[in-house]
Amino acid sequence: MKNSEGYPDPTAEIAIANVIKAYRPLVYIASPFMGDVEYNISRARGYCHFAISRGCIPIAPHLHFPQFMDDSDRDERELGLLCKCDEVWVFGSRISDGMRKEIAKAKKRGIPVRYFNAKCKEESLDEGTD
Repeated sequence: MKNSEGYPDPTAEIAIANVIKAYRPLVYIASPFMGDVEYNISRARGYCHFAISRGCIPIAPHLHFPQFMDDSDRDERELGLLCKCDEVWVFGSRISDGMRKEIAKAKKRGIPVRYFNAKCKEESLDEGTD
């Protein structure tokens, strides 16, 4: 990389390389919440850890927001965090109604959706899998 006068500028090149290396994509974690809530929370925590181990920053609204929001309130559920994420990662073999809506919203907005089984192995699944 060269400066405006055409001389080598390794400082700018190193800075840009560091920014690129430091970038971590945001991934939206979609997994069941209702039903056996304690078990599902435990699984979601594991999925978030998996995302971190893959160099991503997980966003799992169903872990954080139920502490102060009503999950059954449609307005509160539609915060729009999904559109801030680079990808949606769907975990488990059961896709709940809420997850199905998140998948549809991601696809409508052109956000890539990836599917993983409960053991964090990526699979080629369609949203119709239950």
